[in-house]
Amino acid sequence: MNKILIFGVGLIGGSIALSAKKSGFASSIVGVGRNQDNLNDAIRLKLIDRISEDLKKDIAEAHIIIIATPVAQFPSILKTIQPHLSSHTIITDVGSTKSDVVESAKQILGPHYSQFIGGHPIAGSEKHGATAAHIDLFKNKNVILTPDQETSHEAKEKIETLWKTAGAIVSNMSHSDHDKIFSTISHLPHLLAFSLVDMITQRVNANELLKFAASGFKDFTRIAASSPEMWKDITLANKNFILEDIKHFENQIKLLKEAIEHEDAKKILALFENASKTRNEWSH
Repeated sequence: MNKILIFGVGLIGGSIALSAKKSGFASSIVGVGRNQDNLNDAIRLKLIDRISEDLKKDIAEAHIIIIATPVAQFPSILKTIQPHLSSHTIITDVGSTKSDVVESAKQILGPHYSQFIGGHPIAGSEKHGATAAHIDLFKNKNVILTPDQETSHEAKEKIETLWKTAGAIVSNMSHSDHDKIFSTISHLPHLLAFSLVDMITQRVNANELLKFAASGFKDFTRIAASSPEMWKDITLANKNFILEDIKHFENQIKLLKEAIEHEDAKKILALFENASKTRNEWSH
């Protein structure tokens, strides 16, 4: 049985708590956060057993500490927990970037770094906060762990069990590979959705445009309703890989723009057919 301390009881942190409680993986779950109303919701919805009132004591007694806040808060949280960590405590996170998190953990945790393992559940929605949590969020979803040669076997095994208990499919990769992959398939799409919606809001006829927007627009821009703070942090944390992908996308848009300008129907059709084929094969 495990005592779990969760920093950030939102969609991800709250859903982990629900799963850990239902499965019996955790004997006690304690929540920490900046938003008292959100913590009260977490108590009301029985995501956690209590809110921490003695953080030093809860850190020292925790078997697992999960950091489920925006990634910019990680260094501050690591500095808070480091002096009070026990040798048995395992630390993990759920951040969408990993290189910055691993580097912070190495620098701040020092001799306790072997007790840390980076994690990223590929699950979520545009909704956030404790009220968005649900128990099947991770069922049949991928979770990426980023252990390295210093990661203890116990930490790796324990966190793998936590995610598998939640129904997730666990994979391992380096933190650099993770950030490069998710820049392309997650971070860039979010930036494009945010940018498109923002572009529309700058138009003098924004209200009229949105009035007639239909399901295609809704599907494409759904992720623009995600937490702005979280995605600001992700964008800056994965800056280099994201800038590379923006350059690739700029080149792609330039090719399409030129094809449209020259009324090159053959090139436009080839691009659309290739994209359609890839999307259909992937979705099946």
